Amino acid sequence: MMFVPAGVKVHLALGYTDMRKGMDGLAMLVQDTLKKDPFSGPSVCLPRQEASILKVLFWDGNGLCLFTKRIDQGGFV
Repeated sequence: MMFVPAGVKVHLALGYTDMRKGMDGLAMLVQDTLKKDPFSGPSVCLPRQEASILKVLFWDGNGLCLFTKRIDQGGFV
């Protein structure tokens, strides 16, 4: 379980993301497409087309973290 500090903004990217990308590729995608700085604090949630996998880029003040959440049944709404 990940605990998010109070006051952290979370951005949800609309559309679908290629889940083969790693931390650097997703950070570049955030910079180019969303025009956001992945190193400034807000978390960015990137969904997959099947909606069963979600990747989250999170800047913790010391480094960039990449979290992946996959659910077995159903999908993220």
